[in-house]
Amino acid sequence: MYVAAISLLIGTVSLIVAIMLIRLWDRRRGPRVNARHLEPALHPMIFLFRDHRLIDATPPAQQLLHRIGTPDSEWSRLLRWIGPRFPDADLSALGASDRIEIEGATGTGSARLRLLAEDLGGGLLRITLTDPRADHAGIVVDSMSQQAMEEELDLLRRALDQTPMLVWRQDEQERITWANAAYLRQAETLAEGELSWPLPRLLDTPRPVPGAGTSTHRAPLDLGDNVSWYDCHSHQIDDQMMMFALPANAAVRAERSLREFVQTLTKTFADLPIGLAIFDRQRNLQLFNPALIDLTDLPTGFLTAQPTLFDFLDKLREMRMVPEPKDYRSWRRQMNELESAAAHGHHVETWSLPSGQTYRVTGRPHPDGAVAFLFEDITTEISLTRKFRSDLLLGAQVLNGIEDALAVFAPGGQMVLSNEAYDRMWGASCTSLSEAVTLWQERIAPGSGFAALTEALKADETPRQIRGAMSGPDGRLMGWTVSRIAGGRRMLQFHPTQLDRQDAAEPAATIACPDRTATGT
Repeated sequence: MYVAAISLLIGTVSLIVAIMLIRLWDRRRGPRVNARHLEPALHPMIFLFRDHRLIDATPPAQQLLHRIGTPDSEWSRLLRWIGPRFPDADLSALGASDRIEIEGATGTGSARLRLLAEDLGGGLLRITLTDPRADHAGIVVDSMSQQAMEEELDLLRRALDQTPMLVWRQDEQERITWANAAYLRQAETLAEGELSWPLPRLLDTPRPVPGAGTSTHRAPLDLGDNVSWYDCHSHQIDDQMMMFALPANAAVRAERSLREFVQTLTKTFADLPIGLAIFDRQRNLQLFNPALIDLTDLPTGFLTAQPTLFDFLDKLREMRMVPEPKDYRSWRRQMNELESAAAHGHHVETWSLPSGQTYRVTGRPHPDGAVAFLFEDITTEISLTRKFRSDLLLGAQVLNGIEDALAVFAPGGQMVLSNEAYDRMWGASCTSLSEAVTLWQERIAPGSGFAALTEALKADETPRQIRGAMSGPDGRLMGWTVSRIAGGRRMLQFHPTQLDRQDAAEPAATIACPDRTATGT
């Protein structure tokens, strides 16, 4: 009995000693890792919906919804992501079956995914996305996030390779560490063969400005037969510099055309005999031509100092190049009206200067509130006009001094002019030949002489001069003469006729002319 008790005691002590030795051995080897300790840190991608409203999701599932990043609901975003990856997935079929399990197609560079949709009842729907290759690996892989990142990376690569601008990255020593396809194509064209690393630098890069995020400059790229221009932008990223070169050939051509156009306009303005002064919206002089200096005698230094419009007009007044007003107040009011009228529409004034010259001043509005003034010397034109008016007045006085009644008709029958003797004879002047004939018929008795007169005035082709006689408004016999003058016009002249006594006794007289004979009554 004692032996059994001793044996039991020895066995118990041995067991206790063995356990203590095992624990001591475990402490020396370090803590053992149990796979079950890792399970709380590994989360599958699970979505829990109630009536298409997200009520819970694991961290990987929340990250996926966050990456989709559209303003729609979580259900719509998830369906938009599942659609292209699981074309056969119809979540609306869960009404007939409580469980749908579909294996998707292979994504770009990612594993084949599996979709598990379970109807838990009460409007609850659980959707699980897993990677079948990780089922027996003891880990859970976020394949969906990986696929989304790889697709985004592939999209960015394709976009940079297809963009027409040159994109490259360089280090602090300006050695190129990366370039897109457009840059490589240009480098191959210039190298005329295989490229070697590091890549050649095609464009001069803009120097970064301290404190500025980006810097820009325009640089040419000589391709041998032509030159291409680029607008270069630089962005500092850590110790690297990202460079973007946008094609600027169209902008360079437009600037060159604009510059040539401005040069052409400048040369044209320089040769104009009309003085030109353009003021901006603040009414400062921005442009003038040499003719302005010649016409106004203003100093070149004064004009190049960009004076204001009223300083410009005051200077003209000091040099007696404007009409002299009665007082300065009326002068200032007149100049204000000139500026206002020129700014709102076409305005023309004639300035009679104290020197005897006459200027035509034209004001025109320009875009963006600017205004232009044109100064033209019309002294010769005014002199010619005055002379022409004087000649016309003299001619009218000569015509009115003639005793014969005169009238001139245009080829279309319009009455061009008549003298005072004609108005006294017929009572008034008419505007056309038809009105004149009607007036004559009312004042005289018809006869062969009058018929010959109307025929001579209305005929298309007549002799150079036709004469005849007819009864006048006072019943006495009078002569008429129709003469062709310049421009197809016809001049009609009525004059009194004196017959010899022997001819006056006859009942009818015949007056002959070298060209044609008409009989009067």
